[in-house]
Amino acid sequence: MMGDPPATTSLTLPFDLQPFLSGTLVRLSPLREADRDALFTVAADPLIWEQHPVRERYQEAIFRDFFNESLASGGALLVQDQIDGRVIGSSRFYGYDEAASEIEIGWTFLARSHWGGRYNREMKQLMLNHAFRFVERVVFLVGPQNIRSQRAVMKIGGALSGRRPDGRGGESLVYEITRSSNL
Repeated sequence: MMGDPPATTSLTLPFDLQPFLSGTLVRLSPLREADRDALFTVAADPLIWEQHPVRERYQEAIFRDFFNESLASGGALLVQDQIDGRVIGSSRFYGYDEAASEIEIGWTFLARSHWGGRYNREMKQLMLNHAFRFVERVVFLVGPQNIRSQRAVMKIGGALSGRRPDGRGGESLVYEITRSSNL
């Protein structure tokens, strides 16, 4: 008599948290340990973090914790300039909630040489297009003092929808984009 098939030991998410995505300006790929040094070269600029709640992230020890957390999240993406392949930043999918049909995009930073909207806009549009294959709603959590990130999220269509605890004793502003509003 044959028994039941063996139980699987790993879960498969219906959402691919680390896709390969390419546009005209940027290429996104799963973050790997081998990316640590190149990404730190970008993150070592203190001005990137001046409005961020963790302003010391440009310091190697603080960045190391951030990078390790990024790897452990299973949703971190390396961002490269499509023209020359240079590493220019990182972003992340996080907190996939199938029941709520929601995912968060966050932990984004770009080299200052790539600020100004075009690179962030394309990166986020690639991520949004990917996310909306699986969910109805994408959220962005932004610190109340991070005016630069608030403006960047609004430029891509994010609408302020509330506040959530940030895990550090404060609150984050919640911006959202829905599949229907992204058409």
